Amino acid sequence: MKFVRYGPPGREQPGLIDADGRLRSLRGVVDDIGPQAYGSAGRRALRRVDATALPLVRGRPRLGVPFVGIGKFIAIGLNYRDHAAEAGLPIPDEPVVFGKWTTCLSGPFDAVAQPPHATRMDWEVELGVVIGQTARYVGVADALRHVAGYCTVNDLSERQFQFERGPQWDKSKGLDGFGPVGPWLVTADEIPDPQALDLRLDLNGERMQTGNTSSMVFSVAQIVSYLSHFMTLRPGDLIATGTPPGVGMARQRFLRPGDVMELEVQGLGSQRQQIVAGRDRVADDARDLLRLR
Repeated sequence: MKFVRYGPPGREQPGLIDADGRLRSLRGVVDDIGPQAYGSAGRRALRRVDATALPLVRGRPRLGVPFVGIGKFIAIGLNYRDHAAEAGLPIPDEPVVFGKWTTCLSGPFDAVAQPPHATRMDWEVELGVVIGQTARYVGVADALRHVAGYCTVNDLSERQFQFERGPQWDKSKGLDGFGPVGPWLVTADEIPDPQALDLRLDLNGERMQTGNTSSMVFSVAQIVSYLSHFMTLRPGDLIATGTPPGVGMARQRFLRPGDVMELEVQGLGSQRQQIVAGRDRVADDARDLLRLR
C-alpha cells in the first residue's frame, strides 16, 4: 500500500494511492496515517477495504509528510563506500549515527527556505525506513520484521555548521525544512528487497547523484538491529540510511535561492524542492550567539 497525507500544513488528511496511481481519501476509515494504519493490524484491516470505492481526491493538493507519530528521526552517515571516499573519510567500522530534529520535517514538494546564517547548503537523497513495531535488542535476522515501510528522504545539510562549528553533526542537519519526506509511505510488503533500489538526485536538471542501496556499507537489517541495541525503536520512528556519492560538498557546489532539487528512490516516489530566500534579518542576540567561538 502507498499511504499519503494531503492538504495544507497542519490540516493534512489521510489517503492512499490506488493501483492506477490516483489519490483516494481515507477519511472516515482511519483518523490519520499512524501506526493504526501502517502497522500490521492496520494493513490487514485496510486490505479488506475496496480501494475503488474510496472517494477520489480532485485536483492536485499539497502532499505532506506521509505519516505521523515520528518520535525519532535518526540518520546514518557515510553509509555508501563511494560517498565516504568523496568526503575523504574512512569507511566506518560501525554505523555513524546522528539525529535530525522532528521540527525539520517537511512535505516532499514544499519549498526549503535558506536559513539567514547558512552558506553551504547541501543535498542527500536517501532511503527512509519506518519502524512498525517496537524493536529492542533485535538480531539482524529478525530486524526487517520490525519495519512497516519505506519512503524517500532528502537529508539536507549545512556544511559550515557540520565541519566548522564544532564536531557535532546534529546542528547542521535539523534546520527547519531540512527533512523532506515522501511523497508516499510504501508498506514493506511492496518492497521485497530494500537492498536493490536505485536512487537519483538532479539539481536544476543536471544529474548529481546516482546510486543503488546494494552499495550500502550497512544494510537496512543491520542498521535496525544496531540501533535497537542503543535505543528503543518505536512505531513511527524514521531512519535515513545514508546517501550515495555526488553531494555538493564533494563538488564544492552548494544550494542557492532559485535552485531546484528533484530526487527519487525506486518504487517510493519522487520529490521536488525549490530553495527560497529566508528572512533577511536575524535578531541581534541570535546573531551574536551564532558568532560565538
